Amino acid sequence: MKKELKSEIIDSIVQDLKMYKYMYVTDISGLNVEQTNALRRLCFKREVKLKVVKNTLLKRAMESLNVDYSELFPVLHGSTSIMLCNTGSAPAKLIKEFRGKKSIPDVKGAFVEDVTFVGDNLIETLINLKSKEQLLGDIIHMLQSPAKNVISALQANSGQKIAGIVKTLSEKN
Repeated sequence: MKKELKSEIIDSIVQDLKMYKYMYVTDISGLNVEQTNALRRLCFKREVKLKVVKNTLLKRAMESLNVDYSELFPVLHGSTSIMLCNTGSAPAKLIKEFRGKKSIPDVKGAFVEDVTFVGDNLIETLINLKSKEQLLGDIIHMLQSPAKNVISALQANSGQKIAGIVKTLSEKN
């Protein structure tokens, strides 16, 4: 492969890594043409970009970014493809659904929310992983819940109960 072509491919991978927040490193080498096409169609439907890459070119692309992908370097051997998306658990769910009873595609590793996951045994963890936005939403909901309870209690039983609540609160302080 000519140096110019390698450089173009590396630049293309770099652009993909910049565009998508989440990356799964997989091995789809055991799939036949029909299965590979079915996987590509499913990826397209779920807005997951599937790209077969050379390990050395992927590593060079990773090294050129200001993100620490070094924990994924040991899994860059054999046949490698990457799944890129902007929803952290989407590729894991897609892989589990596509597999059925097979073990292909094999998850070599994943880079989700600035955390590296290595090994196919973590597929269930990746499926259940929540994004930062989802976790923040859960925290906000938990913080709002007590205030909502107080407001609903005040609205439901105005009058005597309000005086009792105010008295109880003043005694605590």
